[in-house]
Amino acid sequence: MRILVCVSNVPDTTTKITFTNNNTQFNTSGVQFILNPYDEIALARAVELAESTGGSVTVINVGEAATEPTIRKALAVGATDAVRVNASPPDAWFVAVQIAEYIKKNPFDLILTGRESIDYNGSKVAGMLGELLDIPSVSIIKKIDVNGNEAMVEREIEGGKEILTIPLPLVAGCAEGVTEPKIPNMRGIMSARTKPLVVVEPVALEINSTIIGYETPAPRGQVKLVNSDNPEQLIELLHTEARVI
Repeated sequence: MRILVCVSNVPDTTTKITFTNNNTQFNTSGVQFILNPYDEIALARAVELAESTGGSVTVINVGEAATEPTIRKALAVGATDAVRVNASPPDAWFVAVQIAEYIKKNPFDLILTGRESIDYNGSKVAGMLGELLDIPSVSIIKKIDVNGNEAMVEREIEGGKEILTIPLPLVAGCAEGVTEPKIPNMRGIMSARTKPLVVVEPVALEINSTIIGYETPAPRGQVKLVNSDNPEQLIELLHTEARVI
């Protein structure tokens, strides 16, 4: 079984976010980038499935050369090989199209993504890939097993769980609970240096979105204490200032 895992290069959650060029561009200066945590979960499950079926795991990233340390970490975790689409992705649509075009030329039995990237939290790529490839896509899954040419996936829905049996090929967006992320050992780190990492050029694509600007959340204001004998004042503040009622 051939498995493809889509991975993102994202800022560490402890990073202090700033912007440049009149707040239209993310400032990468001094930022520590990591493998997207949800993608780590998808990758760990892919490695487990490949080990149990005798398959292989390829990771793919749409990014420039600066993302290669993150890709090498994915190889250290247990991926067989890697692909980098040499482009700076402007949006999720661009990412999905580039990955879909690669898959059309290099078919896979199972495509896994994280439920979302922790920088944009869009949860879009898995669904877009399913549509572009005309194959089933399901998110946000909590469990996945493969039996022959079918996958059984489980996800939480309102009031319970949904269990689906889906024929392969399939795109699945993995959430926490699918498995535990794997920590690379020394053998994995050493072998990652020599595993294949192929760089491909992006397909031409019209850009459909433009970033007008970024804004950081407003600073937290001072706490206002309201006497318990004055509920009318509390209601007024919740209505006029907090605007939650």
